[in-house]
Amino acid sequence: MKILGIDPGLAIVGFGLIEVEKPASPKLLEFGTIVTPKHTPIGDRLKTIYEDMHTLIEQFQPQVVGMEKLFFYRMGNLVNVAQARGVIVLVLNQHNIEPIEFSPPQIKQALTGHGNADKSDVQEAVKRELSLDAIPRPDDAADAIAAALTCWLIA
Repeated sequence: MKILGIDPGLAIVGFGLIEVEKPASPKLLEFGTIVTPKHTPIGDRLKTIYEDMHTLIEQFQPQVVGMEKLFFYRMGNLVNVAQARGVIVLVLNQHNIEPIEFSPPQIKQALTGHGNADKSDVQEAVKRELSLDAIPRPDDAADAIAAALTCWLIA
């Protein structure tokens, strides 16, 4: 089974694809980011996310998608990120995929056993669960992989 993890954002959308064959451990197939330039009009940024998400879904053909829920301390980013998230949900719906959403504390709990773990602890858990030599970069991609792993661990 292929599980795609997504860390939604307007400037950067992280993605990570794992493959799971029970009882074997998951295997990392691909990860990366969709980046939209800061001074580009928001409509163009959302269009880039829309088109790139379609490409990812068509290329990877995941059976399951895990996505980090919106969880903000700064309200200034909330509206823009919510718009990007809406585009991502639309693309998934167009491919008949209903994302499984997790809050950051749920992802931390699933991977580290502590809902208030540090970001570095989650990144180390990603590295350990996938037997990687290094933590995937950038952070947005590692966060997306963490969402995919949470699907595997919880669902």
